[in-house]
Amino acid sequence: MKKQLSEPVIIHIKKSDAINSVYDWLGSFIFAAVVVVVALTFFIRIVDIDGKSMLPTLVDKEKVVITNYISSPENGDIVIISHGVKYKDPLVKRVIATGGQKLNIDFKNDKVSVDGKVLNEPYIQGKTIQEDGKIPSVIPKGKVFVMGDNREESSDSRGTRIGLIDEKDIIGHVRCVVFPFNKIRFVK
Repeated sequence: MKKQLSEPVIIHIKKSDAINSVYDWLGSFIFAAVVVVVALTFFIRIVDIDGKSMLPTLVDKEKVVITNYISSPENGDIVIISHGVKYKDPLVKRVIATGGQKLNIDFKNDKVSVDGKVLNEPYIQGKTIQEDGKIPSVIPKGKVFVMGDNREESSDSRGTRIGLIDEKDIIGHVRCVVFPFNKIRFVK
C-alpha cells in the first residue's frame, strides 16, 4: 500500500501594525543617517573658528557651516583655506581679489581698491596695516588675495607667511554660524 502524502500546510503570518511601524521608522532613520553622512562628507562641514582675525564677523570658538566649492571664489566670500607649507592650521579669511583683478591698497588712507573701485567694507575692524609681503598690482590667474576682517590682527595675503592663496587650497565657503546657539546667523 502506498502512503499518501498530505497537502502542505501554509501558514500565513500577518505582521502587526506595530512591527510594520518599527520597520518603517528604522528604514527612515537609516536612510536619513546615510544622507547626513554623505552630506557631511561631500557637501558641508562644520569648522571651529580659532582666533581673532575675522572679528567682528566671526568670533573665536564659534562653529560655522561651510559648503564645498564647486565654482571659483568671488570677491567678498568668506572662505576656509587648507593648511599649506608655511602655516599648519586651516585659515578663515575674506576674498578681496581674484585672478586677473587689479588690486591697490592705500595704507595711508586705509582704502582697498579692486579694478579701480574702492571697496565698501563695513565689516572691517581696525586699520589696514602693511605687512612684510609684496602685493601684486594684478592678481595672477588661479590665485586669490585674502584678508581678515580684523585688519590689525590678521595674518593674511599682505604677509609672506601666507601670501597669495591657490584657488585649489580653498576648501569651502562659510555660510552660517551654528554655535553657540544664541549666536546662530548667516554670514556675509
